[in-house]
Amino acid sequence: MKKREPAKLSYLLFGIGLAAIGGLISALLARKETRDLLRERSRKSLDYLNQQAAKLRESADEIAKRAKDFVGPHRDSVKTDTAAERQAYHEEKRETLGG
Repeated sequence: MKKREPAKLSYLLFGIGLAAIGGLISALLARKETRDLLRERSRKSLDYLNQQAAKLRESADEIAKRAKDFVGPHRDSVKTDTAAERQAYHEEKRETLGG
């Protein structure tokens, strides 16, 4: 009975060694597949983000166009009003300093 115990231990160690080697080999092979899988997923994600960005640009352009149409001719009058106010302020300032 004592002769069989060392044999069982050697079989156990041999089995653990084979399992470790098999695990390392499968991990190395799976690493390439994992990288390829991650690369493909990142490409798909990037394509999706580019599509969403294009949609966002289109909607932003549409909103900007609507805002310009809404403001329309009034924006020129706002510029001239502020220019007229600025000129009136400078003239009033000259009169108070000179007077």
